[in-house]
Amino acid sequence: MSTRPISDHGLLSDCRSAALVTSDGSVDWLCSPRFDSPAIFARLLDEDAGHWSIRPSGPAEVTRRYLPDTLVLETTFHCPGGTVVLVDALALGEHERGHGLGVSSPGVLLREAICVDGRVDLEVTYAPRPEFGLVHPLLERRRGALIAHGGAQVLTLSTPIDFQVRGSTAHTAVTLRAGDRLGMALDARPVWETESACWTPRLIHRRIRDTIVGWRSWSRLHTDYRGPWQDKVGHSGRVLRALTFAPTGAIVAAATTSLPEHVGGQRNWDYRYTWIRDASMTVQALTTASACEREQAAFFTFLARSAATQLDRGVDLQIMYGIGGECDLTERPLPHLTGWRGSTPVRVGNDAWRQRQLDIYGEMLDAAHRLSCDATEQHLDGVTRAFLRGAAETAARRWREPDQGIWETRGPSRHFLHSKLMCWVALDRAIALAPVLGATALVDDWGRTRAQIRDAILTEGWNPRTGTFTQAFGGTELDASALTIPIVGFLPGDDPRVRATVAAIATRLADSRGLIRRYDTCDGIAGREGAFLLCTFWLAHALALTGRRAPAEQVFQTAASHANDVGLLAEEVDSSTGEPLGNFPQAFSHIGLINAASAIRDADGGRTHGHRHSRPDPLLTHRPLAPTAADRVGVGGAALAAR
Repeated sequence: MSTRPISDHGLLSDCRSAALVTSDGSVDWLCSPRFDSPAIFARLLDEDAGHWSIRPSGPAEVTRRYLPDTLVLETTFHCPGGTVVLVDALALGEHERGHGLGVSSPGVLLREAICVDGRVDLEVTYAPRPEFGLVHPLLERRRGALIAHGGAQVLTLSTPIDFQVRGSTAHTAVTLRAGDRLGMALDARPVWETESACWTPRLIHRRIRDTIVGWRSWSRLHTDYRGPWQDKVGHSGRVLRALTFAPTGAIVAAATTSLPEHVGGQRNWDYRYTWIRDASMTVQALTTASACEREQAAFFTFLARSAATQLDRGVDLQIMYGIGGECDLTERPLPHLTGWRGSTPVRVGNDAWRQRQLDIYGEMLDAAHRLSCDATEQHLDGVTRAFLRGAAETAARRWREPDQGIWETRGPSRHFLHSKLMCWVALDRAIALAPVLGATALVDDWGRTRAQIRDAILTEGWNPRTGTFTQAFGGTELDASALTIPIVGFLPGDDPRVRATVAAIATRLADSRGLIRRYDTCDGIAGREGAFLLCTFWLAHALALTGRRAPAEQVFQTAASHANDVGLLAEEVDSSTGEPLGNFPQAFSHIGLINAASAIRDADGGRTHGHRHSRPDPLLTHRPLAPTAADRVGVGGAALAAR
């Protein structure tokens, strides 16, 4: 059973795959050649599922950072006899720069230890366990390398030092003195390919430098945000790029599977796939953080082309896809893994792909709308335009139906407010895009349906007794997704109903740390989850839109403070301990940070960001609003046909 804190890990990426490295120099997670490939090292989920560690043999004080404007990780071990710096990177393509980052990555993990002063004894342990620990490979010593045979890959560890091999584990000790360097590289190839040539220490050093230059080149080309928390926004933009599968443009929700939302519970999902749900917020974040027009277009095109064939056949639009466009993501457990802190089952695949979520039509059309007009004209081919017209028509036809909602509940279908809201968004954006989509003849029909959805939300989604918008039509429960009402432009931030709902969520869904839970209702899964960082950033965003910049800044700081020492955010935070939970790092959390920072920057007043102490804001003290006459009689009297 793995017990190391989730926050102890740093992310490496070549924009195709990901590794996680602990603060004491152990690679405890590596999937190659893709994010969703079976793990070669999975000690993150089980102590016996493989790792590769380089660490001092004695005590050491540890500091680490990403080299500026990169995702190259530098860990410094301050030992009694000297200091060693460990540099880790997943190699980018040779001389790869700017927009093409990750397109030609060789799939090689590079590690270099440099003694900067004194003398340090290092221990190196190499224990590859392909296919999530099922395979214990045969290790063969060769000149300059260790070759691991077993399973679907041949692993070549290039190394200038000899290892002692016992079974499927290799170990060695080495002493470095000031000025010494120790470089190693791990290359994984399919068994049918020619084994890779050994990487010399000189080549390893050069390719690490080249990877640093590649990340910095991308950062220079994609640094557009100016405003508060500029460094955090820029770093979050790099994290989103790191979670991008460069060959298709797909962005994974996280780099891992089955890190739990509740310690010891069953809320353990595989997030190494791409969700349509994330589309519009991702496009907005890419615009804000890094002016990534090509990345936006690639991501949107990937989603649209993956989904177009399904809509054309008249079936429900699938909510998520594999990063290569795969549709079947059937979920299965890995019973041989004990899970992080005993949280089982460990799963690969995600059965949420079978769910109906009506919100995704709005997210697709909003993503298209968020692209610049020129980009929209350029990147929407005939197939994609037809798909978007079909998505709008489907939203217009099916908005009255129940679904599983944005949070993918595994209980009964319901009439979730957020799903209806995003159907409204689908038609609103389709009307704006009608000339581009060749759909001007449909605008009148779309406009009438948009008005019907609006009326239904204002009458059945608003509860005059609680004085809030609710999780589902006719209900009383709160849901943090209602914070998106002003974010998507359904109502302005100064609308009394918006202000009341924001205030209620800020008080009733907040934990003792000021972080926001998604909801406080039974969702059909055992165990209580933590607070969601995305929802907390949504609160900051919504507060900014209501004109409450000071509390928005406070909420933002609260959420952002839960990043780890190298600026990575998990999905959730344990409300009792403050410990990060869930798959890591989480794209949604970094997207929320970027978009909230932008909203706060643009809030009315435009005051310079700073740390201020202020009296409690009246918006954060919720009092139910008396219903207006319009609320009592309904704006248009629309009601759902299906209840």
